[in-house]
Amino acid sequence: MLSQTIANQRLLNQRITGMKSESPEQAIKEMGAIQAQDYHQAVWGIGLRTQSAKLGDVEQAVIDRKIVLTWPMRGTIFFVPAADAKWMLKLTESRLQTNDKKKQMEFELDEDLLNRCRWIIGAALRDCTPVSRPRLMELLEEAGISTKHGRGYYILGYLGRTGMICFGPHEGKQQTFVLLDEWVPNSTKLTFEESLAELACRYFTGHGPATIQDFAWWTGLKVTDAKRGFEAVKSDLRSDLVHGTEYWSSVSVSSAPGESGSAVLLPGFDEYYLGYKDRSTIIQAEHDAHIAPYRNGVYQPIMVADGEVVGVWKREIKRSGLEITLNPFSPMNDWKERFMVAARQYSDFLGMPLERIN
Repeated sequence: MLSQTIANQRLLNQRITGMKSESPEQAIKEMGAIQAQDYHQAVWGIGLRTQSAKLGDVEQAVIDRKIVLTWPMRGTIFFVPAADAKWMLKLTESRLQTNDKKKQMEFELDEDLLNRCRWIIGAALRDCTPVSRPRLMELLEEAGISTKHGRGYYILGYLGRTGMICFGPHEGKQQTFVLLDEWVPNSTKLTFEESLAELACRYFTGHGPATIQDFAWWTGLKVTDAKRGFEAVKSDLRSDLVHGTEYWSSVSVSSAPGESGSAVLLPGFDEYYLGYKDRSTIIQAEHDAHIAPYRNGVYQPIMVADGEVVGVWKREIKRSGLEITLNPFSPMNDWKERFMVAARQYSDFLGMPLERIN
């Protein structure tokens, strides 16, 4: 059941509307983490939450080792504060072990072979040397380790989830990898209980109003562990009962209803949509299938009007500039001009002229 109150409060707490974060690293820390399965989408997810940020500002934060891309939750990729990467990975690593064992059997990867992969990749990345994904694949192939049929991608992902490597700065259009311990030598150290509490605090502050089930789903933690984290910070949270469901937010954030009448263009995989198990408060059930139409785990960029997901959009980069196509679920009427403003904000972030809006 849609709830404009919850939707507008989430927009405010996620810094999509209202006061923005001062820097890319602050935006990510206040959210806990920002999903980044698609790098070019994710940088916009950070930029739109940050004061006057441009694409170069977000990418500079990666170069400066203030934020990193890694696999801390659900086996998928997130931007996280660099100093927090290790404890986040450690917190959720055990939840992925069963699936890893199955995949390793499927790919015929035993511990001896994985150790060889660690040695080869570790030697290539030593001394904070960023190396591109294709080059790492070549090195494995040269050592007689097949990377075909997704095997190489799995190896890199496994080494990332277990804390050995993370993504480095882009080199042109290529992603690179670095050794996490060398890239971020001063990692924050937290116990398991401290990690649960810290992540719960950040989640309900940056994503609230949200449920305990939302938090458990987002992290990939066991519900029992998610509840332990929640209970540790419960005294700093307030609850709201909406349509019979209890939602939680930090007492440190505003309880105002949030800005009404906003129109925003959010990236695919954005926290506003994927940061919750139950999305019924922000999208009509009949439209949900449009967000991931091919059922391949790829989520489309979304149009959000007054907190409700009302369509999808796409971009094309051409020689003359940026072309944006809006695909609302129903006629936009009075919203069209507001979405044109949102499109210009996106083109400003990229530093490209907006050639056309369809």
